[in-house]
Amino acid sequence: MLRTLRVGPRLGLGFGLILLITALTAGIGIWRIQTLAADSERVSTVEMERQAQVERWAAGLRLNWVRTEAFLKAIDREYMDQLNASTDATTRDIEQAVQRVHTLVTGDTGKNLLANVDAAQTTYTQRLAEIRELHRGGEPNVPSLVDKDLRPLADKTLAALDALRQHMAQLLNASQQRSSSVAQASKWILGACALAAIALGLALAALVTRSIVQPVQRSRQLAQAIAQGDLAHTLEATGRDEPGQLLEALGAMQQHLAGIVSDVRRGAEGVASASAEIAHGNSDLSARTEQQASALEETSASMEELNSTVRQNADNARAANQLALDARTVATQGGEVVAEVVRTMKGINDSSRKIADIIGVIDSIAFQTNILALNAAVEAARAGEQGRGFAVVASEVRSLAGRSADAAKEIKSLIGASVERVEAGSALVDRAGHTMSEVVQAIGRVTDIVSEISAASQEQSQGVAQVGEAITQMDQATQQNAALVEQSAAAAEGLKAQAAQLVNAVAVFRLSGAPQAARPALAAAEPARQIAQT
Repeated sequence: MLRTLRVGPRLGLGFGLILLITALTAGIGIWRIQTLAADSERVSTVEMERQAQVERWAAGLRLNWVRTEAFLKAIDREYMDQLNASTDATTRDIEQAVQRVHTLVTGDTGKNLLANVDAAQTTYTQRLAEIRELHRGGEPNVPSLVDKDLRPLADKTLAALDALRQHMAQLLNASQQRSSSVAQASKWILGACALAAIALGLALAALVTRSIVQPVQRSRQLAQAIAQGDLAHTLEATGRDEPGQLLEALGAMQQHLAGIVSDVRRGAEGVASASAEIAHGNSDLSARTEQQASALEETSASMEELNSTVRQNADNARAANQLALDARTVATQGGEVVAEVVRTMKGINDSSRKIADIIGVIDSIAFQTNILALNAAVEAARAGEQGRGFAVVASEVRSLAGRSADAAKEIKSLIGASVERVEAGSALVDRAGHTMSEVVQAIGRVTDIVSEISAASQEQSQGVAQVGEAITQMDQATQQNAALVEQSAAAAEGLKAQAAQLVNAVAVFRLSGAPQAARPALAAAEPARQIAQT
């Protein structure tokens, strides 16, 4: 039945029963202790106080009786007053005790006995009052009345009060005996409950331990078999509790482990073969990487030479750019000089034209002077001898006018030739100015082109330097790749050895229907032979 329960409910049931018995025992103990506490409290408070109050009442009555008897028989008035005062004080104390006893007394027997005491005390008090009146009246027979009437009433009251006191003592004794019996019974009940709890706990512990230990031992046997490499050992799981589930889980683990071992064995063989192929491929890759590294070194050397050539071309281009800038400056200055010459030639041309105009004026003046000289000669001829001297002067003036006209014609022809040459020079200077402008523009364009060539050469130099750096980095990366390839080849060799060790390690497991323990070594050795052949 316990095999159908899980360990948790099983332990809970066992401990629950033990706790239930423990709680029951504790409840009984608490109940009995409370009963004892209540009895003790009642004995210590009610019974003891009630007994004390009854004793107080009885003592007061006895003391008052003695004082009353002495008072009624006394002759000294002062002594009688003292007795009377003491009696009144004791009477007040008796009344307090009577009130407390009336409060504490319970039960029919106690109340009946208390009623008897009250009746006897009432009769005694009434008769005492009568005798005191007689005593105050001077009755001589008061002492005999005290002995004859009052003493029996006092004895009766004390007897009734003593009966009540004995009843109170019996109640106190009964309460003490009841508390003792409750304590004794409580000890037996608690002892019995403890023994029952111990017996039930031992029985449940044995049953629960047996139901847990046996499946755990079977699970341990299966785990030891698996640890020794025996994956063919099987055990049937019984029960639906945790140990049964553990045994079932171990069985499932054994089956899965057998499948994993089979897969690992096949995978290890494949890894051994693949690692051999990887080692061979890494060897080829290492050789090709070394060839690539040497080619990159040659390319790097060529790029260094190309970089120096491009750097020299860039320097030449910067020098040509500077020369072009200087030529552009000189051409600009020459153009400015030619422009100034053109302006000067234009001024000379204008001056020559003005001189030609002045010569024309002189020529016209010489012509008019000649005409005036002719007119003067004609007039001198008409005048005869009187105009002969004037005719000579007119002849000389005409001669001077002729020579002036000839000179003016020659100067005009010279000035005309000079103007034509000046105009031809001005045309040539204009053409030279346009040519210089075109030369300046051409030199500017050449300067721009040379500047662009210089910038392009600088960029080309930087690009070649970057290409050189990239090739250097490629060379470094290729060398690192070569080192990595060598490490990969070493790792592949290590992987091959580890794969062989793994195959040999997996070979220790015994699988049901799989007698292939000797194959892993052969499977691991075949790739090694392939590597040796390559």
